[in-house]
Amino acid sequence: MLPLSLLKTAQNHPMLVELKNGETYNGHLVSCDNWMNINLREVICTSRDGDKFWRMPECYIRGSTIKYLRIPDEIIDMVKEDVLSKGRGRGGAQQNKQQGKGRGGAGRGVFGSRGRGLTGPGRGQQQMQDKKSGKPQGMKNQH
Repeated sequence: MLPLSLLKTAQNHPMLVELKNGETYNGHLVSCDNWMNINLREVICTSRDGDKFWRMPECYIRGSTIKYLRIPDEIIDMVKEDVLSKGRGRGGAQQNKQQGKGRGGAGRGVFGSRGRGLTGPGRGQQQMQDKKSGKPQGMKNQH
């Protein structure tokens, strides 16, 4: 499961964020972006030592300062159900194979290799032999 899909599902739910400096922020997730920068509302901030508390209506946390996120179990269950209902995991490999975009095969251009100058088949494909000479097709005579 991807962390950003988990955060998208967790919007409008409570979470705890611990920063690398030791401060913690408890609040409801408003939004997040691709860099894991997040906006929280109804926030209670706790100092590193746990002896000072602040209440804020909202706050913005830069993703690179986050040490970890604590999210309710029901959110994780919701994401798992969503992944299962889509019928694929990370990357959508089955869908890509059906469209010819997976590794090797149809998405590789004319020769099937990665530009090594040979006109033979790509990795994992059988070579076809010339019926007359018995030599693989596409190979030049070497003297």
